[in-house]
Amino acid sequence: MADTVDTITVPGLNNLFQIDPYLKPYEKDFKRRYALFQKMLYSIDETEGGFDKFTFAYQSFGVNRQQDGGLYFKEWAPGAEAVFLTGDFNGWNHFSHPYKKNEYGKWDLYIPPNNDHSSPVNHGSKLKVVIRCRNGQLVFRISPWAKYVVREDNSVIYDWVHWDPPHPYKFKHPRPKKPQSLRVYEAHVGIASPEGRIASYTNFTHNVLPKIHDLGYNSIQLMAVMEHAYYASFGYQITSFYAASSRYGNPEELKELIDTAHSMGIAVLLDVVHSHASKNTEDGLNQFDGTDSCFFHSGSRGNHNLWDSRLFDYSNWEVLRFLLSNLRWWMEEYKFDGFRFDGVTSMLYHHHGLGFGFSGDYSEYFGLQSDEDSILYLMLANNILHTLYPDCITIAEDVSGMPALCRPVSEGGVGFDYRLAMAVPDKWIQILKEKKDEDWNMGNIIYTLVNRRHGEKCIAYAESHDQALVGDKTLAFWLMDSEMYTNMSIMSPLTPVIDRGIQLHKMIRFITQTLGGEGYLNFIGNEFGHPEWLDFPRKGNNESYHYARRQFHLAENGLLRYKYLYTFDQDMNRQEEKYGWLSAPQAYVSTQHEGDKIIAFERGNILFIFNFHPSKSYTDYQVGVEVPGKYKIILDTDEEKYGGHQRLDHNTEFFSEPKPFNNRQNSLKVYIPCRTAVAFVNMDHFN
Repeated sequence: MADTVDTITVPGLNNLFQIDPYLKPYEKDFKRRYALFQKMLYSIDETEGGFDKFTFAYQSFGVNRQQDGGLYFKEWAPGAEAVFLTGDFNGWNHFSHPYKKNEYGKWDLYIPPNNDHSSPVNHGSKLKVVIRCRNGQLVFRISPWAKYVVREDNSVIYDWVHWDPPHPYKFKHPRPKKPQSLRVYEAHVGIASPEGRIASYTNFTHNVLPKIHDLGYNSIQLMAVMEHAYYASFGYQITSFYAASSRYGNPEELKELIDTAHSMGIAVLLDVVHSHASKNTEDGLNQFDGTDSCFFHSGSRGNHNLWDSRLFDYSNWEVLRFLLSNLRWWMEEYKFDGFRFDGVTSMLYHHHGLGFGFSGDYSEYFGLQSDEDSILYLMLANNILHTLYPDCITIAEDVSGMPALCRPVSEGGVGFDYRLAMAVPDKWIQILKEKKDEDWNMGNIIYTLVNRRHGEKCIAYAESHDQALVGDKTLAFWLMDSEMYTNMSIMSPLTPVIDRGIQLHKMIRFITQTLGGEGYLNFIGNEFGHPEWLDFPRKGNNESYHYARRQFHLAENGLLRYKYLYTFDQDMNRQEEKYGWLSAPQAYVSTQHEGDKIIAFERGNILFIFNFHPSKSYTDYQVGVEVPGKYKIILDTDEEKYGGHQRLDHNTEFFSEPKPFNNRQNSLKVYIPCRTAVAFVNMDHFN
């Protein structure tokens, strides 16, 4: 194998080694992965006629209407002895409609149209696949390719509903172009209402999309859309991979949501879960054909003990067909613009990251611990998506920091566009939990924000859904929970706790966006400091929806201080859209002063200065700038409209001097109040 690997050519591998020479010792690993990728593409071409056809499998599997009005049913059930179709259409006769057995564990059934050429199965009627197991037992299953499933109020099991509406939604607006600077609004449809109930797609379309647009986010990451039986799983225990969750409405209403977002220029990303699947059998993939394997590894390798879920066998041809076609389905049927892949760390390694502390040693990413079947699947997924949809966006949730995860497949990389900077929110929580304000370490904050792989884009965030869940606290809660219910009214005096919380909440978000990555993410409600954690209805809280909602009215109430945080988020995004610091090269940090608690850096011809000191303001504070010229304030967290103290005059112009300072060619002197962040633009550059 070594001789064979040595002869493999990876087109862009030398470019990868130029970016990171320390990867050179692992050249054979990259070559072997790329060889497996090329071999798989060749096999798909030879046996399936190319990946374009291969990934349209949902047009033949499951149920599909034929030109004559009849219905064609197809399943992959290699362990089944016999397969039947039952449902409303045949009076739930279990054996009247048997599937025909074909090669490779495939089964199919054709039901001719009615005499009037109408469908033999009505839109909205219920169906079940009946599997006769090898031991003779009959089990009832939902098709893995089911496009819509619902659960009656008094049932714990989902039903497969035939979805073939007479007037399907027709998209009116094209997909937006991939944004240069990605600003992501992470959202969950079910909680997107102040009311204590499961909110709908339609509510999101009419009431939440305008807010997201108003705030200046150019993409939405939709969570918990793939159908999941347990609401409190946050959408991470998938039962039906092709079905949009019916708890929020029907498929046509989700399409309207996405189309409306596109009309606003907003891309919509699906939080896709291909890392594992629910253990449910009657309404999930588990034991679909009556065996322990089918879509999953059998035995212990097919189980994730911590998540109590099943693990896919990515080496299986039909599993690849199912998952790759699933990505295609969401792109084609619903017009999603890309994906945030959940649980990527679990996929990359045989140990799934469990009990494994990644030190950054490169040997941890290669060799026997890496799961090359999973890596190959992710390479295929990214390559196919970016080939078919050039503006597609893919984001990896990976805590391990695997090198080349976000480099092109042609370089031997895995092909993602971005990875989540998962260390950043953990650092903010640690600081707020463990440090007094005067003990904040500027160097440690900077290191966490800039410590990312060169040439691999990161999405930075101060908090996501992980930090909002019960058991943790949001940033606003860590900062102000003792007074958020009593002192957020502008009619009451501004207390030290609320003042500190409002100022630091803005500064933490601002430095995270400007220094932490090439993209930025905010979780729904955190833009205005949502006062409560997130807790889904469950036995432990008496099935309450009280904490499974977002109180948008708090930011809309002119008498409450939440409006200040909302307005700052809005202006921060608008200025980023104008000046594009996220898409600019990584910042140069010139000032890191522990005693003064000052951080200053330049990015995209914008000078950013942060004064984290709780009480000291500085006049004529000298900072370095590389580009000479006239500087003017474009964003100031101390403005009155953001709940600040209006200590800076925005009419002031700051002229640089040709005096080198902190390794910059020029410098200027500014007034920087305590607990304030200010952004200055070089007017000579942007005029």
